[in-house]
Amino acid sequence: MATKGEETRQFIIEKAAPIFNTKGIAATAMSDIMEATKLSKGSLYVHFENKEVLACAAVDYNMKVLGDKLLVKISKFKTAKDQLFAYIDFFSNAVNPPLKGGCPLLNFGTEADDTNPVVKEKINKGIQLNQQLLENTIKKGIDKGEFKPQWNAAEFAIMVFAMMEGAHLMSRMSGNNDNMNIITNVLKKMIEENSL
Repeated sequence: MATKGEETRQFIIEKAAPIFNTKGIAATAMSDIMEATKLSKGSLYVHFENKEVLACAAVDYNMKVLGDKLLVKISKFKTAKDQLFAYIDFFSNAVNPPLKGGCPLLNFGTEADDTNPVVKEKINKGIQLNQQLLENTIKKGIDKGEFKPQWNAAEFAIMVFAMMEGAHLMSRMSGNNDNMNIITNVLKKMIEENSL
């Protein structure tokens, strides 16, 4: 059982996470968190030493929620090919993304690359986990005879991640999914070309 303090801390993180993901770390004020939680500044500081500590917890929370949702989606499929398609489909609607504010890897990564080494490292680990998931899925498909044995799993994993994140940014900026639709179609075609 969680203590009252642990419950309050979790409540603050859950309320703060979408705010940080939407506004960014620098633009989010503790007053934004106070408004969302209906807690006093003193209550917030009982649970979090400062905004940076809360921001780091919010980054972790956003990535965990996103990762959990992704794994639920992928686990519904048995074949490696269907799992790759599910990964692509999960991220395919940048205008209405799985998390409020868009992709936390892109949002926090862009903000933290030169300003916040702690968040930068968290995002780098998140990127590596995504690439590893894709690479492992392809290798599993090769082992089961779904994909061509010469398909470079590591290379394609990097390509999927980079192309999806780039398309996510472009689609968020344009306000429509046209760019994302092109990228998802290209990636699915490449998966088909490497399928047996």
